Amino acid sequence: MTPTPSRLAAWAALLLACVSASAEEAAKKIGIIGLDTSHVVAFTTVFNKGPKNPADAPKFAGFRVTHAFAQGSKDIPESVSRVPEYSEKLKGMGVEIVDSIEKLCTQVDFVLLESNDGRVHLEQVLPVLKAGKPVFIDKPIAGSLADVIRIQEAAKRAGVTYFCSSSLRFAAGTQAVAQGSVGKVKTAYATSPASLEPHHPDLYWYGVHGCESLYTVMGLGCVSVKRDKTPEGFIQVTGNWGDGRVGTYREADRKAKGGPYGGKAVGEKGEADIGKFDGYEVLLEAIVKMFRTGKAPVSPEEILELYAFMEAADESKRRGGAVVKLADVIAKARAEAAGNPR
Repeated sequence: MTPTPSRLAAWAALLLACVSASAEEAAKKIGIIGLDTSHVVAFTTVFNKGPKNPADAPKFAGFRVTHAFAQGSKDIPESVSRVPEYSEKLKGMGVEIVDSIEKLCTQVDFVLLESNDGRVHLEQVLPVLKAGKPVFIDKPIAGSLADVIRIQEAAKRAGVTYFCSSSLRFAAGTQAVAQGSVGKVKTAYATSPASLEPHHPDLYWYGVHGCESLYTVMGLGCVSVKRDKTPEGFIQVTGNWGDGRVGTYREADRKAKGGPYGGKAVGEKGEADIGKFDGYEVLLEAIVKMFRTGKAPVSPEEILELYAFMEAADESKRRGGAVVKLADVIAKARAEAAGNPR
């Protein structure tokens, strides 16, 4: 019997459905923890609908956000208010909302820990580490330097790959300098807004963006920090790298001409702009690379020193602008973590 056009169309639709189902089953499944940041919508859109430029689709091929746990923070109003809206948006992209992190971990291959509040990250990441799931922890990695250490020690014990970063770290201009375009960097400054949240060290909440750009080009080795203010009254934190190299974070006005994200690095071979925001997809590329290779793009040592730099800035503020050694704030945090390991 010769197939009719309607039968051919039905068979084609069935074949397409089978291929789609097979691809869906083969895709690596990503779970999201925390639905109180716009990042979850932006990230899920790239994985489940595709990147802005269709030509970039192969960079994210084989990964899909399938499950999410919606916990927010009870004492940060903007966190509480966002969860219902973002939950519905993820449901609209085919994401199943589950009622526990443990359940989420049984359903996925990888995890994005996206809770806006760094204070809950230790509690939330422990079951992920126990389940052995590689995890990206969105900034800030924690709500205190002691918790940064607790998370790092737990991940090391579990043998689980992780990293934490702002998307600004992976901006093209900043990466070019980090890879040697101006030679060894002698001095650099980076700017970003620094909205404050009373439950976190000042720069952990938003100043971390500019600090990430600064550390990307300066690298490890900061010895001490001094915090003061710019002539306009904005936060300024100057780091001494101990070999004549100096790196500075400056809070920027959100309405600054040219945008609030920026900076400059001066190296042995010249100078270059740094600190621009190139969107989220550059960060997602780094996350996918970690998922595929098992290698983190940012070392635990650099993550620890970055957060110690920001904690030292708070300590300098408490001491009226005194110079504070990073080694001292790290030793204090290690003692706190050891005394209460959780």
